[in-house]
Amino acid sequence: MSKKAIVIGAGLAGLATAIRLRLRGFEVTVYESNTHTGGKVTEFHRDGFRFDAGPSLFTMPELVDDLFRLAGKNPSDYIETEQLPVTCNYFFPDGTTLTAWSDPDKFGKEIEEKTTDSAESVHKFLKKAGRIFELTSELFMKRSLHRLSTYTNKTAWNALIHLPEIDTARTMITAIRASFKDPKTIQLFSRYATYNGSNPYQAPATLNIIPYLEHSRGAFFPKNGMIGISSALTKLAEETGVKIELNSKVERIIAEKGSVKSVLVKGKYEAADVIVSNMDIHYTYHKLLPDQLWPERTLNQPKSSSALIFYWAMNKSFPKLDLHNILFSPDYEKEFEFLFDRFEVFDQPTVYIYISSKRNLEDAPAGKENWFVMINVPHNRGQDWDKLVHHARKSILSILEQNLGEPIEPLILSETVLDPRGIESRTSSFMGALYGNSSNNRFAAFMRHPNFSKDIKGLYFCGGSVHPGGGIPLVLLSAKIVDDLVREDHDLP
Repeated sequence: MSKKAIVIGAGLAGLATAIRLRLRGFEVTVYESNTHTGGKVTEFHRDGFRFDAGPSLFTMPELVDDLFRLAGKNPSDYIETEQLPVTCNYFFPDGTTLTAWSDPDKFGKEIEEKTTDSAESVHKFLKKAGRIFELTSELFMKRSLHRLSTYTNKTAWNALIHLPEIDTARTMITAIRASFKDPKTIQLFSRYATYNGSNPYQAPATLNIIPYLEHSRGAFFPKNGMIGISSALTKLAEETGVKIELNSKVERIIAEKGSVKSVLVKGKYEAADVIVSNMDIHYTYHKLLPDQLWPERTLNQPKSSSALIFYWAMNKSFPKLDLHNILFSPDYEKEFEFLFDRFEVFDQPTVYIYISSKRNLEDAPAGKENWFVMINVPHNRGQDWDKLVHHARKSILSILEQNLGEPIEPLILSETVLDPRGIESRTSSFMGALYGNSSNNRFAAFMRHPNFSKDIKGLYFCGGSVHPGGGIPLVLLSAKIVDDLVREDHDLP
C-alpha cells in the first residue's frame, strides 16, 4: 500500500515537492486556497495587455529542467527558455547608462568604458564569487543545515575547511568596495542584496554569489513569460499523478503523539503519512498549528523587504529600455536606511522596470508596452500605505521623466497597484515580506527555519520563508531538500 503525502500550497516549491514525492511512489494531493497554481508566480490580463504579476527574473533554469528529467520527460516539450543577451540596462543619476551584457567579457568591457573600474576587476570579483558558490552550493543550498548527517561528508568538511573563503565575516558592501572603486560599479553590485530582500550594508558577503549566477551563468526568459514556469510544473505534476485541489484552504494540521495524522480541509479530515507546508512559516504555525509550541525566536527574526508595484499599460514603446531596467537612487545607503531602519519609503527610490513585451510581443498591442514598475519598500508594519503609495507614485513618475526625457503619466492607459498589504493577503506572506526573514547578519543562513519539524514526525516545510531562502532557484532547492529528508526518514532508496 502506497503512502500518502499532502502538500499545502501550490507555489513553485509546493509543486516541485509534490512531483518529487510522487516520483518516489507517494500518493500526493496538493491543496491550494487560490483559484490558480504558482503561488507568487502568476499573471493577469487587462485591456489587451498581459502582466507577469510576481517574480520577473529567471536564473538557474536547470533546477526546473531537473524535475522533468527525473520524470523521464524532455523539458523543452513543456517550457521554452532563451538566455538573455542583456541581463539589465542601468540608468544612473548623472545620466550614465550601462548595459549589463550576459557575455562576461562584453560586460567587463562595458564597466571599463563607463566607469573607472577595469574589466579585470569585474572578472576577479566574479571568479571569487564563483568560488564561494562552489564551496556553498552543495552544503548550504542543497542540504538541511539542521541535520547532523549534513556535516559528516567530504563536501561539508571541504566547505568548513575553507570557511574564510565563504566570506561570512564581511558585509556585501565591504567586499564590493574592496574589489571596486567607482561608485557606479559598487552600486550596481550592491543591488543584488535585494534579490532576497536584504540590505547590502548588513548582509554577509557570501551573498555575492547572486551576481555571479546572473553574470556568469546567465539570466533567462520563458517564452510565454514567467507564468510559463508554473504552467509547466503544474502540467508535469498532473501528468505524474499528483492531484491538485484548487479553492481548497487547509484549516489545520492535525498531529497526535508527536506525528502528523491529517489536515482539515473543507470540513473533512484527510489523512497523510507526510505533510509538507509551502505556506509562509509564520502562518503555518499561527493558523495551521495553533496548539503546537511555536519557534518564537525564529518567527520573530527581522523580516525582509517588500515591494510596491505599478502595472502600467503604456501607450508607447521605449527603445532605450530592455526587458530588465534599473534606474538607480542618488543615495543608495540612505534608501536602505529608510527600508530597514525607518521602515519608510525613500523619496528618491531605485526604480525597476520589467517589460515582458520586449521578448514576448503578444503581451502588449503593437507600439505599446506592459510595464511592471517596482520599488523596494518595507514590509507592512501598519504604515499609512495609501499615503505612501500616492507619494511614491509621484516620485517614480518624476524619476522616469528625468531618465526618459518626456512626461510618462499621459502615456498610462491603465494602472493596477500591488502594495505590501495586497502581497500579504494574496500570498499569505507574513507582513508582506517577500522573502520571509531578512539575511542581514552573518549567521542568517543558519537562522532560517529548517525544512522539517523537530517536534512532529512527518511534517516538513518548503518555500521562500524557510531554508535555503526566497527566489525561484532557492525555493526549488527547498523542494529537493524536503525530498531528501523524506527519503532519509522513510528509508527509501
